[in-house]
Amino acid sequence: MALYSEKVMDHFTNPRNVGVIENADGVGEVGNATCGDIMKIYLKINEDTISDVKFETFGCGSAIASSSMATEMIKGKSVEDALMLTNKAVAEALDGLPPHKMHCSVLAEEAIKEAVKDYYTKSGIAYDEALFPDLSHEEHHGG
Repeated sequence: MALYSEKVMDHFTNPRNVGVIENADGVGEVGNATCGDIMKIYLKINEDTISDVKFETFGCGSAIASSSMATEMIKGKSVEDALMLTNKAVAEALDGLPPHKMHCSVLAEEAIKEAVKDYYTKSGIAYDEALFPDLSHEEHHGG
């Protein structure tokens, strides 16, 4: 059996939504000190809907595939829906990730949450801190 699913390979070799959004409404950047992956997500939000999303990821194939899939999953969705996206859903959409690469899907989830938090802050929208647990600490990731 191959280590990576066809979907992982597809999103790695043909990543969707790569790039930068100038004047983004929300930007989230997270990193994993253990493996060196860095993920940055840019959101353009129009009437509480994510009208555009781009990412820049410096990392392994699983990190790139996770970023690509996660951006596809939130594009066109409400900000609240984007906050509900879990790393498990990202990994399942990719038809699974090897156990030692699950942290890549966690990074994708956290980068999106950081971008939404940034959007809320920039827009002066009140939010519940509980929606953004412990995103400033990268030590809890496995390598």
